[in-house]
Amino acid sequence: MLIASKNRSSIDKLKVQLSCEFEKKDLGEVRRTLGKKIERDRVKGRASLTQKTYLQKVLQKFLIGDEAKSVSSLLAPHFKLSARMSLKTINDREYMSHVPYASAVGSLMYAMVCIRPDL
Repeated sequence: MLIASKNRSSIDKLKVQLSCEFEKKDLGEVRRTLGKKIERDRVKGRASLTQKTYLQKVLQKFLIGDEAKSVSSLLAPHFKLSARMSLKTINDREYMSHVPYASAVGSLMYAMVCIRPDL
């Protein structure tokens, strides 16, 4: 379980309550979650999420190496994803699972929509 709050005392109070009801192990500050690396700048009061390792694995999987050139582009604010856009039938999903291009684009779209790196 990941607990987040602006107030450290609230986190400590919740941990005490949980330990009264459940057997738990405190793993300390989170550094990674769901494949995302969490970086903090406590002086500036900022936190950021990166998926650099995930993106490197995707590029290796599809044999895209150092020759790939990065370009800075922001996701359009009006761009919205919905369940209606997903594949509907099992046959469609099975077919697309064998198309490497679609799989590569899907993997990169996941990272792009979740973290919005400049892909």
